[in-house]
Amino acid sequence: MRDINSYLLFASAIVVGVTLASQAGVNAQLRTALASPIQAAFISFLMGTIILGALALLQHDKWFSVSTIASVPWWAWLGGVLGAFNIAMSIYLAPKLGAVALAIGLVCGQMLASLLYDQYGLAGYPKVAITPSRVVGALFLVLGVIMVAKK
Repeated sequence: MRDINSYLLFASAIVVGVTLASQAGVNAQLRTALASPIQAAFISFLMGTIILGALALLQHDKWFSVSTIASVPWWAWLGGVLGAFNIAMSIYLAPKLGAVALAIGLVCGQMLASLLYDQYGLAGYPKVAITPSRVVGALFLVLGVIMVAKK
């Protein structure tokens, strides 16, 4: 990260992390009110769909074509499925684990998957080799999160 743009992008990623922690708690409250994690996830996705639909209409961008849809790799359609799984599981786990324990699990899973995705260039990510320093850095991050969570 050499230039200001890289720092801004990283800061944006931190903001996304904050919203993920917030989202799990907010959705867990919705689950309590509705007495159903699946219904809470549905409402969460419905609200997100409405917002994204409005933004897509406001952009006035050209809409995708049937040929564009046909050219999308099969696995690229799994984003919504993964999102639904992530939201539903976060709604289920947040009140059982608490914010920090949930974050630890998420960070550990993300670090493991991210190292593999980078190493092999999976899911559209550029190839970035696993190096000893990256592994040590990932371990320090995970250990740091675990230390923060210790009661």
